[in-house]
Amino acid sequence: MWTLLIILGLAVVLALFVIAIYNGLVAKRALVEEGWSGIETQLKRRSNLIPNLVETVKGYADHESGTLEAVTEMRARSLGAGNVADRADAERQLSGAIGNLFAVAENYPDLKANQNFQQLQTELSEIENEIQLSRRYYNGTVRDLNIMVETFPNNLVAGQFGFIKAEFFEIEDEAARAVPKVEF
Repeated sequence: MWTLLIILGLAVVLALFVIAIYNGLVAKRALVEEGWSGIETQLKRRSNLIPNLVETVKGYADHESGTLEAVTEMRARSLGAGNVADRADAERQLSGAIGNLFAVAENYPDLKANQNFQQLQTELSEIENEIQLSRRYYNGTVRDLNIMVETFPNNLVAGQFGFIKAEFFEIEDEAARAVPKVEF
């Protein structure tokens, strides 16, 4: 009789332990999804701003059509990207195209002085800051989920219920990560 109660007690404790781990994994996955939603919101805001920026530049720099087309093409690619890695790559390319657009604007003093262009530039800068903050939050939640999925005994429960590691959202290019050489 005591053996049966001990076995039953251990089964209940084990079940509660598994439930606690499962609920923790569900909570971490929900935070990752929330973080990704925040990134997507900011990226959508940026994508919505780009056509206005392109149109403003187009009025001043019609012969810079290659740069304008590149920005438009990268925007479309970004909106159509599927997974986190593809989206990060598309966003990196879009950021580069926007940088080229601003470099073109440097050649047109009237454009740089245009109030609409300045406002768009300010809005874009604010959105870029929001994207950075959203990305940090998302990557923090991914880190927490990945740690939980990989640590023992959580990994046993995670494997049984199909929890997998999430991808980090990184858009820096390799050149930005390189250690600068200092020569004397």
